[in-house]
Amino acid sequence: MKTYSKENIPDQLIEAAKLISEDKLKKAEPILRDYLKDDPMDVNAMKLLADIGIKFRAYKDAGYLLTRALDLSPDYDQARLSYANLLYKRQLPFEALEQINILLKKEPSNIQYLTLKAVNLALANQHDDALSIFEIIIKDKKVKNNQLHLSYGHTLRAVGRIDEAIQSYKNSISTKTGYGEAYWGLANLKTFDFNQDDINEIKNLLNNKDCKIDDYYHLLFALGKAEEDRQNFEGSMAAYSKGNHVKSKQVPWNSKGFSDECDELIKFFDESLIKKYKEVGDKNSDPIFVVGLPRSGSTLIEQILSSHSLVEGTTELQNIIALSRKIANKKNANSKSEYPSAILNMKTSEFKKMGAAYIKNTLDQRVTDKPYFIDKMPNNFVHIGLIHLILPNAKIIDARRNPMDCCFSCYKQLFGSGQGFTYSQNRIGNYYLDYLKIMNHWDKVLPKKVHRVMYEDMVKNTEFEIKKLLEYCELDFEESCLNFYKTKRTVRTPSSEQVRQPIYKKGIGQWEYFDKWLDPLKESLRME
Repeated sequence: MKTYSKENIPDQLIEAAKLISEDKLKKAEPILRDYLKDDPMDVNAMKLLADIGIKFRAYKDAGYLLTRALDLSPDYDQARLSYANLLYKRQLPFEALEQINILLKKEPSNIQYLTLKAVNLALANQHDDALSIFEIIIKDKKVKNNQLHLSYGHTLRAVGRIDEAIQSYKNSISTKTGYGEAYWGLANLKTFDFNQDDINEIKNLLNNKDCKIDDYYHLLFALGKAEEDRQNFEGSMAAYSKGNHVKSKQVPWNSKGFSDECDELIKFFDESLIKKYKEVGDKNSDPIFVVGLPRSGSTLIEQILSSHSLVEGTTELQNIIALSRKIANKKNANSKSEYPSAILNMKTSEFKKMGAAYIKNTLDQRVTDKPYFIDKMPNNFVHIGLIHLILPNAKIIDARRNPMDCCFSCYKQLFGSGQGFTYSQNRIGNYYLDYLKIMNHWDKVLPKKVHRVMYEDMVKNTEFEIKKLLEYCELDFEESCLNFYKTKRTVRTPSSEQVRQPIYKKGIGQWEYFDKWLDPLKESLRME
């Protein structure tokens, strides 16, 4: 690796590093690109440019730069740390852990490395191991750090240790940096009761001119939930609306592009193609896919099924989306996707290989020896055609909820990543219509393939709906599925605390309290 002294650091790198420190990334980027044209082997510049790419979510380009830097300089630990962070952001925890363990061999007590290992273990569904590391750092090493307590709180919440999670979020707030996410962590429990002092403090922080944008929108969503719980619906809606407006600027969404994508999939996966590729995939019947919109009752379905002795709940797995992107073969954001058209150029044997690869690649997420497992990635509803081709015996469950309840629940939810379609009433309304459109198509070309669970029916007639669900999954009825709220398991979604309680009706019709402010949503859904 090229090393510099204070006297010979290139001016371009000094300028770029200064701009990065000032968060002027768009100004730093062209400087680094021009520099690398003249000195393409400088791994320091590669690492700086990759860090900018990670901030802009240009993960493919950043990954190329960092793997190139590590090929040239395997001992460049800062580049390896950036690469581990990139893999974590791409939700590839096992690959990230490989990089972190290389770093820990050199510095086994490095707090930054240990913290990153813990959050990746949590992402990999190894929560007990993650908690052990968090507790060593916090209790033994007495480290006080906002992000550390936040991540510890998220992990405690996932395993159901709620009182400790609340304390960890409060510890995070007390560090005075990144406090917005900690307040949202409390609100996102759905069971935490903000008092008036809490609300006043949130408002004071929002009015602080030094409040960073990430803190700002987290605080707005937290305030929306706090005011809603106190039945100040006007104040709640004002906070939700502003939070969505701010967040929508950070997470762009192309409603027409998504609608066109759905139309292309509908046109491609017609009855003749389904007939042509009948039974070409892997015959494995382990997976149970739960699809639909977020906040539609999918976590409830997962909790019911994973209470069965033969079914393991995992998480929202990225594998099918990753496969669709691999087929798409997009070189950059502007290049045309080859998905799904490239399927026509594949050998029939490829589908069986892709199905087998899915089963193999999801083994890491399975921590029990139960024969069936749940993949609860909601966005997979657009890929039901692909799932059917590669895994024709997989079960697919569509979680559906009243459109106004579902869409408004998405609108007031601040998601950890992605889900850009939720950050305006028009976006979410249009998305829901596209979801209905493509699901109607799957029902037509794959009759009886998808089992639909209406949330309202599950609430009103729980035992009957659970028995129908188990019958579809070809599972014998077990009483534990009725008592799903007693099942001890990790739940990482926003509904974690709700599914640890018996079914209740208060989730139905909540949008009506906000009716007067939801005209854009109703118009998008074409409701009178």
